[in-house]
Amino acid sequence: MIAVVQAHPYPDRSRANRILAAAIADLPAIVVRSLYDLYPDYAIDVEAEQRVLAAADVIVWQHPLFWYTPPALQKLWFEKVLTPGFAYGPGGEALQGKGCLWVVTTGGDDADYDPMGIHGHVFDTFAAVVRQTALFCSMAWLDPFVVHAATRIDDETLYAWGARYRARLIELGGAAAEEAANG
Repeated sequence: MIAVVQAHPYPDRSRANRILAAAIADLPAIVVRSLYDLYPDYAIDVEAEQRVLAAADVIVWQHPLFWYTPPALQKLWFEKVLTPGFAYGPGGEALQGKGCLWVVTTGGDDADYDPMGIHGHVFDTFAAVVRQTALFCSMAWLDPFVVHAATRIDDETLYAWGARYRARLIELGGAAAEEAANG
């Protein structure tokens, strides 16, 4: 099973995240946790979230990049759900070895994420915090799925990104099912 944790504070205004979410909505063996729909009051049900993560083979964190980090509710979710004894530390083996795919949209294009670009750094600089979160929880960091210039690209291009996202999850789901079958 793949757990997709989506966190967009304005899903109705996000063309890119709406298209990405729709591209995977009907896939079997996927559980979607839309954080801003589930927890508009930011009162995260930690036990429910941990149950979903424990049952998953692959965990996807899907969100836009806001001020160089995940949105506020995704960050709070990290703080509340990825606890000692569950995600790390003594007895914290619930996520060990599970694949972690970061699916992120940005407003900037490739040129913006250059030392000479508007953000002054390569994109990987901003991925470090999310990657380290996964690694600290002993997860297997997978190559991120990054959609740059999400607010500026046309629908046809976004639908193509959606198809690639769908294919990636199908591939990951197949790999996880094969690994489970082989013990």
